[in-house]
Amino acid sequence: MGRPHVMVIPYPAQGHVLPLMSFSRYLAYQGIQITFINTEFNHNLIINSLSKSSHDDYMGDRIKLVSIPDGLEDSPEERNIPGKLSESVLSFMPTKVEELIERMISERDGPIISCIVADQSLGWAIEVAAKFGIRRAAFCPAAAATMVLGFSIQKLVDDGLIDPDGTPRVNKSIQLCPAMPKMETDKFVWVCLKNRESQRNIFQLMLQNNKSIESTDWLLCNSVYELETAAFGLSPKILPIGPIGWAHSESTSLGSFLPQDRDCLDWLDRQIPGSVVYVAFGSFGFMSKAQLEELAIGLELTKRPVLWVTGSGDQPPLKLVSDRVKLVRWAPQREVLSHRAIGCFVSHCGWNSTLEGAENGIPFLCIPYFADQFINKEYICDVWKIGLGLERDERGMVPRLEVKKKIDEIMGDDGEYKKRAMMVKEIVVKSIAKDGISHDNLRKFVKWIKS
Repeated sequence: MGRPHVMVIPYPAQGHVLPLMSFSRYLAYQGIQITFINTEFNHNLIINSLSKSSHDDYMGDRIKLVSIPDGLEDSPEERNIPGKLSESVLSFMPTKVEELIERMISERDGPIISCIVADQSLGWAIEVAAKFGIRRAAFCPAAAATMVLGFSIQKLVDDGLIDPDGTPRVNKSIQLCPAMPKMETDKFVWVCLKNRESQRNIFQLMLQNNKSIESTDWLLCNSVYELETAAFGLSPKILPIGPIGWAHSESTSLGSFLPQDRDCLDWLDRQIPGSVVYVAFGSFGFMSKAQLEELAIGLELTKRPVLWVTGSGDQPPLKLVSDRVKLVRWAPQREVLSHRAIGCFVSHCGWNSTLEGAENGIPFLCIPYFADQFINKEYICDVWKIGLGLERDERGMVPRLEVKKKIDEIMGDDGEYKKRAMMVKEIVVKSIAKDGISHDNLRKFVKWIKS
């Protein structure tokens, strides 16, 4: 019998591809053959970004990158229309994945698929696996609390908090149980897009996923049991295996849509330990020019060195960038956050960033924008108490003095936030060490794949 072979299917967005690629690398290290499915558009971004880094990232022949069309135009304009992607994910991609599996099965010499690991937000992929009689696992790249919120949809409808199409009926803050983070009904994961049609698409996707997940063999979550005890208590079927990047700490850019700028690590080497404010808002921008200006001036007022990652979106006005500010388009974030120079992380609170900051003992300044980022911010500020949120003024803007005040508070002399962040780091490290809960769950999963 050959090596076990796992097909991995992420939701086609950067924040989903990266953790599933890390998971794939972990499985490949355990001697498992991986076929990783991207859309053609994302596949090309990944290949083009790789050209500047080492091709060893492929791990020999153990990870095979395969692409399928997603039915969208290549223009960024179409791709950035809210809800357009979730629509194509629902209507176009399932057939393409099915055709691919059929092709692989009909090639006599091709490897037998031992298991399909699909992003938890792709319920249809679980159904496709079931149709072919292939074993299946769902992987959640977000907090367990986000998944538990999805599982609670029917109860929210019954309690009169939302309409059957997901629209909030009341504007209030709720907790799914006492130790869970607070959630605002008008900021539920599916609500935060201004566009009604895309809200409906995402809500439908979540309802469909709830159904599909019932038939999965494993429900894995890139999280840490001790950081989300209440959420895992509410839904014991969810198994924590995070943070999933730890298993191979050497640098990798495989899965990144943009080439990483490694010069910023040399720049960090020249800074005083704990002095740098790291600013990164994920892979796509969401800030108005006026807000970027307030943020840039606020950072300048702190008189601290700043490493600012602009991604494919937010670019601070260049006239406001001083010699204390290092601008890069994309950074090797895991390495940046583990660098001794970093003192604070100004973040949109995406889950990957939240975990990477937490596992390195870094305090946060939070500017969430949509989807699960509000839940993650609640964890950071109210549950773990390792960061602060920013208050908006009557224009809905975060003013410059608010930015300066909060950074000074987080990086202040008493070091309270840093102390708590280091305690959280210890919790994470324990979970992924031998005998830790995440470590054990991963081991059991690999054993199952090989059985």
